[in-house]
Amino acid sequence: MRRGLLQESLTVEQLERELQREHHKRSYRSTLLSTVSALVIVAAVAVLVSMLALPVLQVVGESMTPLLHQGEIVIAPRGTSFQKGDVIAFYFNNKILVKRVIANAGEWVNIDADGNVFINDEPLEEPYISEKALGDCNIALPYQVPDGKIFVMGDHRSTSSDSRNTAVGCVAQEQIVGRVVLRVWPLSQFGVIS
Repeated sequence: MRRGLLQESLTVEQLERELQREHHKRSYRSTLLSTVSALVIVAAVAVLVSMLALPVLQVVGESMTPLLHQGEIVIAPRGTSFQKGDVIAFYFNNKILVKRVIANAGEWVNIDADGNVFINDEPLEEPYISEKALGDCNIALPYQVPDGKIFVMGDHRSTSSDSRNTAVGCVAQEQIVGRVVLRVWPLSQFGVIS
C-alpha cells in the first residue's frame, strides 16, 4: 500500500512539473511572438519616417568634396525654403544628387573664366570651396534663374555636373528631397553639415 501511494505522489509531482513546463513554453512563445511583432512594427515605422520625413542618403561621387565624400551617409529632412549656401539633395534621372544652393529664382548668375561666381553682379563669398573653376558650363552667362527654380553647384567645381550645364539645369521645388543637415557615417565624421 505504501508503495502504491509513493508511486501516486511521484506521478502527481511529475504531472505538476510537466504542466509548469508547458505553461513556460506557452509563455515563452507568447513573449517571443509579441517581441517579434513589436520589432516588425518599429522597423516599418522607421522605414516610413525615413522615406517620408527624414530621408537617409548615401553620397555617391566626389562633386561635393571637400565637404562630403563617396560613401558617407547623410540625413536630409524635407523642407521648402532654401538659402544660398544650403546643401540640398534632389532627384535627377532616377538618382539623387547633392549640391549647394547658389541662387534663387529671379537672380542673375555670372561666372568668370577663373571660376569666380557673381550673384546680381555681387561676388559670392564661398569659404566652403577649395578650388574655383568654370567647370562644365554650357549656359549663356549671365544667366537668370527661372521662376520656381534654384541654381545649384557642387563644391568640387572642376568635376561637378550641376546647373552650369543644361543637362542638369536648375532644380524645381518638386525635385528636392530635402536640405542635407547631418552626416551620420562614418562615425568619426558625425556632425552638422554647413
